Amino acid sequence: MNDTQIGGNVVPGRVGQYINGRRHRRMIKAVTFDLWDTVIHDDSDEPKRAAQGLRSKKEERRYLLWEALNETSPITQEEVWLACNTADAAFNHVWHTQFVTWRVRERLQIVIDGLGRGLSESALDLVVQQYEEMEINVAPDIIDGAADAIVDLSQDFPLAVVSDAIVSPGRCLRQWLELNHILQYFQGFAFSDEVGFSKPHRNMFALAAEQMGVAIEEMVHVGDRDHNDIKGAQALGMKAILFTGTRDKDKAITTADAICAHHRELPGIVRSLVGQ
Repeated sequence: MNDTQIGGNVVPGRVGQYINGRRHRRMIKAVTFDLWDTVIHDDSDEPKRAAQGLRSKKEERRYLLWEALNETSPITQEEVWLACNTADAAFNHVWHTQFVTWRVRERLQIVIDGLGRGLSESALDLVVQQYEEMEINVAPDIIDGAADAIVDLSQDFPLAVVSDAIVSPGRCLRQWLELNHILQYFQGFAFSDEVGFSKPHRNMFALAAEQMGVAIEEMVHVGDRDHNDIKGAQALGMKAILFTGTRDKDKAITTADAICAHHRELPGIVRSLVGQ
């Protein structure tokens, strides 16, 4: 049986990473990070929006699309909302079964086509921009301790971001990292809108490995979702750390090599896994 570390302590009995029936012992040379609910506190921007009298992100995005369509030709909000619901369901199906995240423009075009409507290129460009930059204009918070952990680990390891881009694209996520003064600590970036696939697809991790000049098996990934971040990384021969600081739904089922409840524990956990 494998031993899973929780906050630096060893807990026996968890299923670990094996390759061809042998425990994998490739040296860890690099660290990759998920962003949402690992570095970025997902939806922590919603209370900020409410305090400013703004709609929720979901409501605002749909309103913006309705507004653009209604200016071209009258249409009810209910029609737009229903079309958005249908497109969201299709997006989630493709995301979870084909490991692809459609770009915002693609998703909007599906809604527009489904409604039998059209928008000028300039009008569509504006709505796309408003969708994509919403989490920059009112930004979610960085998770407590994440910046310090990233700075600490960057002293000994090259770091990369491996993150799905559901609405905010890679260009905006880079802006968020810069706003929080941690962009410079990363040597690689794999965003699903740029790669063409989402986690746990191999291409996401392979791009990060290539950018950092290491083998996939020489990386450890830190993320909050057991299926995509933990099992996805382990299937490629990597080690994986489940972060539970803001989302712990997968804690009871994870096969992670370690569990981290707070970022202050992360540098020590990563270093303890080196050479295992």
